[in-house]
Amino acid sequence: MRARLVLLSARLLDPATGLFLPQTALAAGEDGRILALGDDREVRALAGPATTVIGLDGAVVTPGLVDGHLHPVSGAELTHGLDLSGCAGLDDVRRELAARVRSLAPGEWLFGWGLDPNVFGDGPVATAPFDAVLDGVPAFLLLFDAHSALASRRALELAGVDGPRTFAQASAEVVCDAGGRPTGLLQEDAACELVERVAPRPTPEQSRERLAAALRSMAASGLTGGHAMDANGDSLALYGELEAAGQLPLRLRVAPWCQPGTDAEGVRALIAQQGTGGELWRVAGVKLFMDGTIDNGTAWLEHPDRHGESTHAFWPDPAAYTRIVGELHRAGVPTATHAIGDAAVRHVLDSVAAARAGGGPAGVRHRVEHIETVPDGTLRRFAELGVIASMQPTHCCDFTRADHTDNWSRRLGEERASRAWRCRDLWDAGATVVLGSDWPIAPFPPLGVMAGARHRRPSRDLALPPHGPEQALTALEALRGMTTGPARAAGAEHESGRLAPGFRADLTVFAADPLTTAAVDLPELPVLLTVLDGRPTHRAAGV
Repeated sequence: MRARLVLLSARLLDPATGLFLPQTALAAGEDGRILALGDDREVRALAGPATTVIGLDGAVVTPGLVDGHLHPVSGAELTHGLDLSGCAGLDDVRRELAARVRSLAPGEWLFGWGLDPNVFGDGPVATAPFDAVLDGVPAFLLLFDAHSALASRRALELAGVDGPRTFAQASAEVVCDAGGRPTGLLQEDAACELVERVAPRPTPEQSRERLAAALRSMAASGLTGGHAMDANGDSLALYGELEAAGQLPLRLRVAPWCQPGTDAEGVRALIAQQGTGGELWRVAGVKLFMDGTIDNGTAWLEHPDRHGESTHAFWPDPAAYTRIVGELHRAGVPTATHAIGDAAVRHVLDSVAAARAGGGPAGVRHRVEHIETVPDGTLRRFAELGVIASMQPTHCCDFTRADHTDNWSRRLGEERASRAWRCRDLWDAGATVVLGSDWPIAPFPPLGVMAGARHRRPSRDLALPPHGPEQALTALEALRGMTTGPARAAGAEHESGRLAPGFRADLTVFAADPLTTAAVDLPELPVLLTVLDGRPTHRAAGV
């Protein structure tokens, strides 16, 4: 077989050992797999007239980096609006909103994202501080957790939302004041959708181009794959269209949602959907939710937060969640459950234990997503049950503070805030830890995610102290969290996450060794080349 791609004069880094392989060259075959490793002379001999041959001059090649948790389609849409993530206070938000309002046509909607609840200080999260700026303007401002949003008075009026509502999602809420009037805060998807359904939607062409642009940027950052935690709207059709056009630069593993109220027919449909897709994207697994977020009081905690909130599961009947996990397990379908609070994580683990005891195929790998605070007794159960710990360390870095003065920590109190994102403890307890960004909640560049796992400092000011430095991962562990970890989570460790013949030729190439680059410098390490299926998806100038 002739090679599709040949890389010469390379340093091939094995994430299993943290050592460089003795070979200096790699060939990828026409099947998108690694054809051979060897010295430059041996591998160059595999090149034909159509082979792409690239000399790397000692650059470092690793298995392709994979984001363990992201939302490509919804992220591409949400991040098209006004970025409020840099706002540190209410005045900053008002200034950004006012500038955008001046550019709007009459009746045009204003969309924003990334709003940090810490900008409200000790005050309520509500639209009142922005009423004067948004007077008569329909606006929908997504908070950074993407589980809550602020809708302006005009947006609420257009949606016909004038009081409280009841939802199948137990923690969903139209937050109202003592007089029953909406404050503008909408908790969870069901409440947000009341306003989103009357807001203008992008055309199919706009959605496709926004997604394509986002994926191109991801490839340029070194990503070769992602575990997409939704299949909402036209997501699957968009992936299919991009692949057909040769414009899909990431290998995507997609998990459609299973929401409270899903009946037996809905579960059967999710099972039937498994394995559908294309060459580079595939439906694999189901995404569920066990709670909301700590910041907006919708997590599920063993004991209430300091506001008396976060006491309920996302499912009105948590036993219904347990039954569905059992059905999916028996069908061989892996689950990925959003569980942030300690009670939510415990219930997911209990449900997986019950599913395994109830029979079903061996080797089904279930996951817990986020795991923001858990007690000691929970840690060992991940390894005992074979449950993957999927975590996003940059959330700890950028949305909490070492002195626990942030909203997340204040709600939890000192004891629980000291158990933030226990990456180190889960790793040491034998769990497979997978790292991701949860984009658009946090930036997707994988070097930033890996750096955050190592330094645990705010990316805006790396001179500030780390939150829970004892929970930091080593450089090698962080690399494994985006290579071998995602491969194992996907049941693909036999073909992904290593540099070996027969494995996928999904590769990331760096200007220097990411293991010896200081954590604070890692986000700036140049990505010289990204390869998917043996084809370059990003190639820096001069490479």
